[in-house]
Amino acid sequence: MSCSSKKVSFAEESVEMDPELAKQLFVEGATLIFLDVPVETEFGIDLKSWETGEKFKGVKMIPPGIHFIFYSARNSHGDVAPRRGFIHHFKKSEILGIKWDSSLEDISYDNLSSEEMQRFRDNLMYLDQFLGPYPFDVWDKWKRLTMHLNENLVNKLMPACGRISSAAELVPDSRDLKGRSKRRWSRPRTEEEKQEDLLPQLKPKEGTELRFTEPPEESYPAGSTPAEITKHNLDTSYAFERMISQHDEPLNFVGEIQFAFICFLVGLNYEAFEHWKSMIQLVCRCETAIFKRPAVFSEFVSTVEAQLDEVPEDFLVDVVTSNNVIYCSLRDLFTTLQLTDLEIEGRLRCKISRLKEKLTAKFEWDFDNLDEECEEDAPVIVYTE
Repeated sequence: MSCSSKKVSFAEESVEMDPELAKQLFVEGATLIFLDVPVETEFGIDLKSWETGEKFKGVKMIPPGIHFIFYSARNSHGDVAPRRGFIHHFKKSEILGIKWDSSLEDISYDNLSSEEMQRFRDNLMYLDQFLGPYPFDVWDKWKRLTMHLNENLVNKLMPACGRISSAAELVPDSRDLKGRSKRRWSRPRTEEEKQEDLLPQLKPKEGTELRFTEPPEESYPAGSTPAEITKHNLDTSYAFERMISQHDEPLNFVGEIQFAFICFLVGLNYEAFEHWKSMIQLVCRCETAIFKRPAVFSEFVSTVEAQLDEVPEDFLVDVVTSNNVIYCSLRDLFTTLQLTDLEIEGRLRCKISRLKEKLTAKFEWDFDNLDEECEEDAPVIVYTE
């Protein structure tokens, strides 16, 4: 994975840069002040992570824009806690101040006072020696992964608590307990239900879940005939349009795909990984929408190309079924474009051809014989004696 950790103190890492450029970035770049972080805490920004040193007090020269700040506490035995973090849109020359709370082993929920923040602004040149430089070797790659994310969209999708965690925070589900009680009174329990009742029923703690756009309950319009239902199950353009309508602008749909991917890649969040896969499946099974929204599909193809540069194939294969959902989804997309009689916009066609060639070279994925069904979608043949 691109988000790697190195055995080097962040405060000790240096970066070679033209002095004039460094001076400009120091003035125009944003600064993250991070106080009281224990030594050897895993800390990272975007696609890089380190262990903090004794001098560490934050990051300087952060390019304006969307960035993912993450961290993992480490106990006295060297065990690392689940990764947590947040996404923030840094403004030009912004100073963001946060503080570590040792009792929580997390960032304090109490904001730094205006007096503390003013003191940091007044002494920023002195603090320079305690600030690690932003890792510019990953900046171009990060921009490709987040180019359709904006502050409003991030605020809409982030958990209400403001933190993204790699480990779900679960609490007992009282609604399920009531449901079980009613079931007991209505009829005798089955053996399966008895076993199920022994397990704790949990749900995500309120405010901690990512607020992704929900797909429509039905993949077809109300009142559809059986033939129309079949059509909408094969061509997911209706569900795609319904999800786009929940955004302020169509390209925010692509932004949500990018948000889900970085929450998985950097935040190690499994829920985000599942949402990312489901959104790609949805888009790749569209037929009519490709011709209605070529700009969205063009940016979608560029986004998938950038994302698949960052993950090994093993991460895309379901450990239970051994199916590669992303491969099968892209086969659906390429098949649609190959079989359609409608003319597709030239630039989009070129992007798709390039994506197909890159994936064949990198993963050795076979996109020949597109008229054959992907193994995952092939009908199951049952033999009877």
